[in-house]
Amino acid sequence: MLRIAVPNKGSLSEPAAQMLAEAGYRQRRDGRELVLVDAENDVEFFFLRPRDIAVYVGHGTVDAGITGRDLLVDSGVEAIEHRALGFARSRFHFAAPPASISRVEDLAGTRIATSYKVLVEKYLAERGIEAAEVIRLDGAIESTVQLGVADAVADVVETGSTLRAAGLSVFGDVLLTSEAVLIRPVGEIRPGFDVLDRRIQGVLTAREYVLMDYNIPLERVARAVDVTPGLESPTVSPLRESGWAAVRVMVRRSASHRIMDELYEIGARGILVTKIHATRL
Repeated sequence: MLRIAVPNKGSLSEPAAQMLAEAGYRQRRDGRELVLVDAENDVEFFFLRPRDIAVYVGHGTVDAGITGRDLLVDSGVEAIEHRALGFARSRFHFAAPPASISRVEDLAGTRIATSYKVLVEKYLAERGIEAAEVIRLDGAIESTVQLGVADAVADVVETGSTLRAAGLSVFGDVLLTSEAVLIRPVGEIRPGFDVLDRRIQGVLTAREYVLMDYNIPLERVARAVDVTPGLESPTVSPLRESGWAAVRVMVRRSASHRIMDELYEIGARGILVTKIHATRL
């Protein structure tokens, strides 16, 4: 039975549960449940703190896990980022009062507050910068400079408005671009992991693509296929009405309206778009 660690709370929890549900797995109905056995799919879910998941996976206690790339890096353990999942995206930056620090090199000899001590220390070490201290704190990192605890901070930056309100300005390159990831232990892939991965890949594809059907005069099929080449090749079938063909193809959801407009202009009619619930490619 495949043992999978999933976030029990926080910004990762609900999207991870939704993805697994779309992949055909049972999910807990009670937020207090810590373990859920899905016997039909031969998996066992363990609901853990997002920050702890990489540790359990890295130690091989569980066979797979969903966590953030930031939490994986900050855990300091060895585990493999197997697949990016496309949600819970974030960016990490340094920030400080603009009059005091404006370059990453200026962090030498300073105190830096962050919730991601390992991540920050690794970033600085790779650049030969030695801070006086990297202080690990949870929550309200932007207040630490004003309180005299730190000279700079390293934190998640979305709009930057919270940092600006605290008198801080972002500087330097992005430390890390993070998102939710599927991770697994180093070494041989555990039995059943491939099935989990295929299902998740199927969900990601279904979210990115839609199924498009349309009718097109036979002499314009080649032009239409240039517009909708699909992942491999469209399905083209003759219609009962002479001189027409039906085409079925997968297209990117984000481009579907533009593609419908182009198809209509070259003579396609009866253009339909259908949501894809799951795929195996």
